[in-house]
Amino acid sequence: MTTTVRIDGLATDICLPPAPGAHPAVVIRTPYDRRRHRAELRGWADRGFAALAQDVRGRHASQGDWHPYGAHEPEDGGTTLDWIRAQRWSNGHIVAAGASYAAHCALVTPGADAVIAAVPALGLAETGRETTGPERLRARVGWWSQYGARAPRTPKAMKHLPVSEILDLPAWPALWHAPRRAVPGTRVPLLAVGGSRDPFAEDTIRLWRHWPGPARLLLGPWGHRLTAQQAPEARPGHRLNLGELYTSWARAALAGTLAGRTGAVALGGSDHWCRPRPGHPATFAFGTRLRLLNGADFIADPHHPVRSDDLNVPDQGTPDRCLLLSPPLPRPLDILGPAEARLDAVADAPCADWAVRLVALDPAGRAEPLATGIVRRTEDGPFTVPLGHLARRLRAGTRLRLEVAGHHFPAHARNPHTGEDPVTATRLLPSHRTVRTRGSALCLRVDRDVRHLDPAQEILT
Repeated sequence: MTTTVRIDGLATDICLPPAPGAHPAVVIRTPYDRRRHRAELRGWADRGFAALAQDVRGRHASQGDWHPYGAHEPEDGGTTLDWIRAQRWSNGHIVAAGASYAAHCALVTPGADAVIAAVPALGLAETGRETTGPERLRARVGWWSQYGARAPRTPKAMKHLPVSEILDLPAWPALWHAPRRAVPGTRVPLLAVGGSRDPFAEDTIRLWRHWPGPARLLLGPWGHRLTAQQAPEARPGHRLNLGELYTSWARAALAGTLAGRTGAVALGGSDHWCRPRPGHPATFAFGTRLRLLNGADFIADPHHPVRSDDLNVPDQGTPDRCLLLSPPLPRPLDILGPAEARLDAVADAPCADWAVRLVALDPAGRAEPLATGIVRRTEDGPFTVPLGHLARRLRAGTRLRLEVAGHHFPAHARNPHTGEDPVTATRLLPSHRTVRTRGSALCLRVDRDVRHLDPAQEILT
């Protein structure tokens, strides 16, 4: 049975185990409506945890003003943990858990004994910009229009200029100037859960790598909702009971049996799970394996940007991207680890974005995006464009297509090529680009000895 209480004005649902006594607790603090977690709370309670879900301050049934990523989150989290430990049904051990913004709440809550952070949206700057500079436009317009105030707001068109006026919210212009913060962390155990299709996948990996305590990584072929519905690389072997894994991991974490840093990554296109592969990618050179099709010289026009939501490539007119293609793979290829593009390229603009998209073409010519990276440069090449962590089995006959463009819109804001801030600029100019393919390379980490592991065993030991 679920009961609702108020903790310092914050609406909190509580579901206790059927057996009497003192229990460990799990707490989820969310802006997305605590009532959506009632089935999840019952699952935790059935496994012996006192389970709580709380509306953060200023959201849904909780009192106060809503300030996303505000200082009230750690304060309210600490107050909630103190309240839990004072209850007769609590044995004093608490797991802070959550997904997306709720993962931020879990990570900044002081005093938790363990943390489960799924698809973590770490902070204002971390969600607003790539680490390489460009603004994450489409995702932020969507999130802030729906959640940035108590009532949803209707945004202007994505192409509206300036970007700072797309949403009528006081916090919207300030979002783009928020400073990045150090990755949060304490020495308590962490379970970081992410998806290769999640825009925050690299933040999940970075959190796991830099966490000072015992850390486990679980990275599946999932999107931000931790489902594989839109992931053609998902296989039956990648289906996991996350609820069972979470509760089993929480028991191991509270028992103090976890140490070190390890994890499990799903190898898309196969049924395998593998350990994360560190290190640097090997070179897959443009000059020998990728053939230039078009656009060694191209025009990046912010009035007609290369779109992030369209994999079609125009075959007429002035090139809007540099396009390269590999021959069909003679045999299956396992790519597991970090990937990057090393470019020797120039732009006739004081500030230029370089967007690189890696696409797999199956034998029938159907396109599937594998990775995207974008960097902002005020100097010409050579330079590196990180493409994130890849975990894919490519079947024989697959061709790799690499696109180098000046924009990736609307996923990212358009660089105006004037040297002005893309958030406040109202004037856009085209930019002439040149990619020197002889001095450039696609770098992938090819694994020739993939060994399957049991993800549950890897996470729980």
